[in-house]
Amino acid sequence: MKKILVICLFGLALFSFLDRKVSTTQIVQNVYAGYTADSDSVLQNAIDNKLSNLQVGGSGYVVKILADDLKGSRHQRFILKIAGGNTLLVAHNIDLAPRIENLNVGDTVEFYGVYEFNNKGGVIHWTHRDPRGQHQSGWLKHNGSIYK
Repeated sequence: MKKILVICLFGLALFSFLDRKVSTTQIVQNVYAGYTADSDSVLQNAIDNKLSNLQVGGSGYVVKILADDLKGSRHQRFILKIAGGNTLLVAHNIDLAPRIENLNVGDTVEFYGVYEFNNKGGVIHWTHRDPRGQHQSGWLKHNGSIYK
């Protein structure tokens, strides 16, 4: 009887673990096709709950273009306004990925990268490939071109 109980508990734990894996997979589904409505809610949840180090996708329009950050790895920087009204700083590593040329205020940019909370809304980074292959690649999409 104890063996059956242990097997049942193990099966329940395994099912619970696999169920969580499916949810994560659903969030990251087909990143090159853009983002899903679930992505917007995941990002808004991260902002609302001050979460960081979270792989997210989304879209917004450019409200401000900032000067490049030239300290250490060079980053193209701009601010997006997203669906929920929040703003995000995008820090796109231009030592590892091509710069988005002809980026203008009002343009729409889709993104897939890592979200980090800050008191101004947050930062999206890792919008590029990892040359070491140890981190999930990210990207930006502007006017039909993907930058990674």
